[in-house]
Amino acid sequence: MINHIMEKLILGTVQFGLKYGINNKLGKPSREEVFKILDFAFRSGIKILDTAESYGNSHQIIGDYHKERRRNKFKINTKLPEKLNQKNIEFIVIKFLRDLNVKNIETLMFHSFQSYYDFRDKMRSFNAIKNNQLVKNIGVSVYTNEQVEFLIKEDRVNLVQLPFNLFDNKLHRGEVIKKLKNSGKIIHIRSAFLQGLFFKSGLENVYPINKLKNELRELKKLSKKYNVNISSMALSYCLAQQNVEKVLMGVDSKLQLSENIKSVQLQIDKELVEEIDSINIVNKNLLNPSKWP
Repeated sequence: MINHIMEKLILGTVQFGLKYGINNKLGKPSREEVFKILDFAFRSGIKILDTAESYGNSHQIIGDYHKERRRNKFKINTKLPEKLNQKNIEFIVIKFLRDLNVKNIETLMFHSFQSYYDFRDKMRSFNAIKNNQLVKNIGVSVYTNEQVEFLIKEDRVNLVQLPFNLFDNKLHRGEVIKKLKNSGKIIHIRSAFLQGLFFKSGLENVYPINKLKNELRELKKLSKKYNVNISSMALSYCLAQQNVEKVLMGVDSKLQLSENIKSVQLQIDKELVEEIDSINIVNKNLLNPSKWP
């Protein structure tokens, strides 16, 4: 096992509490399957979970796991509710800690840029939770480069999570990620598989698949040309980004996690990276699942 690769991965847990993803055929995994996923992730060197109270019962199942596997304590990145009252921030955090059965939260994240923007003048309410070491980092989950540009100037935010993948790639995100890095922010990227879109054939007459059929065919050509499967190509491309600290990855089963871990053991070909970098999706709404019907 290549430990530095595993340390760069974060395991997403939205699938633990909800049926999630355009390519999810298994639905929400059972409690037993979630525990198998978490056992395997921890043994493999993945030590951070990304979750949210809004992900069904994800908080509770992680808390149950921590109670039963006392030696397997994950660090937790979790998200605040969209609507916030500055008086209940500490209460929310204490509830999260109790539900997750952890002593502190690695990153407390605003679920959206708008949520942070509306709350930014009340950030002094975070002083107590940071002073008490209940939370290490304050982060914001964003979609657009314009949102990233705004956050670069925000001293109260030290972590930004943004989409990055084979389509939402260096051509679109490279410069803003470089600026973000130079500003001293921690960078986490998500949507490595674009909710499973990359595994679709391109033949389905469903938005956004029908709008990206040529690009999906191109991915399959690259897969064949470089003898690398789509999963490995998608994850390895994200992991190869030097300005990024962590890459978020979601799975539906222990088998899928095992296959994904195996798929990133080989270094991605430089020429393949250059070909991926040149993919240009003009309509950026096609890359934003919140814009999908």
